[in-house]
Amino acid sequence: MTWMRWAPAMEQALYDPDGGFYRRPEGPAGHFRTSVHASPLFARAVARLLLEVDAALGRPEELAFVDVGAGRGELLLGVLDALPAEVRDRLRPYGVEIADRPAHLPSTALWTDELPRGLTGLLFANEWLDNVPLDAGEVDGNGVLRYVEVDTATGEERLGGPVSDADAAWAARWWPVRRPGDFVEFGGPRDAAWARAVAGLDRGLAVAVDYGHLAGSRPPLATRTGFREGREVAPVPDGSCDVTAHVALDSAAAPGLHSLWTTQREALRALGVSGARPALALASTDPVAYLRALSGAGEGAELTDSAGLGSFGWVLQAVRMPVPTSLETLVGWQTLTS
Repeated sequence: MTWMRWAPAMEQALYDPDGGFYRRPEGPAGHFRTSVHASPLFARAVARLLLEVDAALGRPEELAFVDVGAGRGELLLGVLDALPAEVRDRLRPYGVEIADRPAHLPSTALWTDELPRGLTGLLFANEWLDNVPLDAGEVDGNGVLRYVEVDTATGEERLGGPVSDADAAWAARWWPVRRPGDFVEFGGPRDAAWARAVAGLDRGLAVAVDYGHLAGSRPPLATRTGFREGREVAPVPDGSCDVTAHVALDSAAAPGLHSLWTTQREALRALGVSGARPALALASTDPVAYLRALSGAGEGAELTDSAGLGSFGWVLQAVRMPVPTSLETLVGWQTLTS
């Protein structure tokens, strides 16, 4: 048996150069489906958001689009395809990912495993923070908050030593636990990772999209889970499956910025994605257009399903720019305080 705290176990399982899950050639799409894979409507909505940002920034000479956790470049390509030529000519696209550069990317796209700096534009992280490794803790029978350790071969868990002062302070602020059996997933590493990403913008908008929760609605049970070949599996950190955990989105929001939150359902609706079926009369006048619209409605319904992808949280943070008016007025944003 090899016992480790959850953070180093996740780091090894997901990112180890010699067999980490995200180094595998098939990429994430070989194991699970994100909004990007569900429909091209998602990339088109992000492209519309990028156009909103471009306008709010005064259409800068160089506009950046940063796809953090870019997988195999699916979102990056979808956004590029959806932009008008005038914007593409000014665009500097970045894919941030540890995997090798996909061969099909255009030469204008910069592929890097480092978060870029000094940019003006849109930074977008879709299902990235849930894969940033983090530790978990549980209150023991004596009221002491201890780390949860995991056997990397079997996924079996046990309680380890008392948590650090930093993790205890994070829990006290964001996820208070008091009674024996209470658990917490320490979000400090996600907070730091997102702060580093947002710091790359001189001016622009940073958006994190993920499974998540806010204070007052923390999950009653551990959220760690695994995915392999399209199925949810036990989160055994042996490199054979994805290991993920939901994100404390209010904690992650970088301090000192205008920070807003909404669900993916509301955000995508504001960006023109709808699951509404086309008028039946269209079937008589233009059957091909009707079938096309019907297919798009099905994809839009999946992306905005409040019991599925539509329940994801969107955190939006403006860096030295106004929040695009159309978004702030159309979406039922909730202001986050850090």
